[in-house]
Amino acid sequence: MASIRKREGKSGISYRVDVRLRGFPNQTATFQRLTDARKWAQHTESSIREGRYFKTANSRKHTLGELIERYISDELPKKSKNINQESQLRWWASELGPYTLADITPDKISDCRDKLVTGKNSLDRKFAPATVVRYMAAMSHAFTIAVSEWQWLEDSPMRKVRKPSLPRGRVRFLDDEERARLLQTCKESRNEYLYLVVVLALSTGMRKAEAIAAMR
Repeated sequence: MASIRKREGKSGISYRVDVRLRGFPNQTATFQRLTDARKWAQHTESSIREGRYFKTANSRKHTLGELIERYISDELPKKSKNINQESQLRWWASELGPYTLADITPDKISDCRDKLVTGKNSLDRKFAPATVVRYMAAMSHAFTIAVSEWQWLEDSPMRKVRKPSLPRGRVRFLDDEERARLLQTCKESRNEYLYLVVVLALSTGMRKAEAIAAMR
């Protein structure tokens, strides 16, 4: 339940709100207007009951820089492939580190994305779209951990930011000479099934696993 107490002091009248719900720590705040005190009490009490309050409070206690440092310390060592991820995350910290998590909005993330898209690396070359995507993926996973495991956020602001479109990969076909050399090499292989599998793949477009399965 919430209680509001009126206080009179040298600076005037204020209202102290106490929200006490069984099983949750007490929450208090002070306001100059009674209407503000009542609104905060109602909102806080309903948020606690719905499980939203403490996530929101945590998002105002922690900065993005703190999130990144904890992720680098606690999570990166668990990943077998974390090449460049620390430097990518520290780039985000240099751009938005001082902001509280509550202030990290999709538009701020979008501005950083655009800065990467138009920026250059240490070799004075523009970042490839795939590189920008990797920067965003590293930050996105850090936000995901902060939401699901640390309860620092209600949702990741990265979810509402589009990643750059990646160019289509190159499609190349073997010419007649290359195909002949490939088949001859397969015939000379010690694997008696290799030639048949490759012929089947070239003839039908089957993937490796499908072609092998068809041979059984």
